[in-house]
Amino acid sequence: MTANDFRRLALSLPDAEEAAHMGHPDFRVGGKIFATLGYPDAAWGTVGLTPEQQAFFVGAEPKMFVALKAAGASGARPAFDCAQPERVRCVKR
Repeated sequence: MTANDFRRLALSLPDAEEAAHMGHPDFRVGGKIFATLGYPDAAWGTVGLTPEQQAFFVGAEPKMFVALKAAGASGARPAFDCAQPERVRCVKR
């Protein structure tokens, strides 16, 4: 998976749009961020998840997803070098 694959997946959601915050592209629906690209570096994306979703995806694909917790939010970071687009597509549903 590449950053452009991640971007295409994010923007394939109905009403999704790309914006930016803190110097990184982000993806929003209804003004709420659901994914970020390029943090902590270009090899990563971030997907917002519930704690239960995070446990499921990180547990199911530990080489692909790294748990993230920041400012009270949970999520997972798909590592682009080992992420498969069809697996990341499941996360955004």
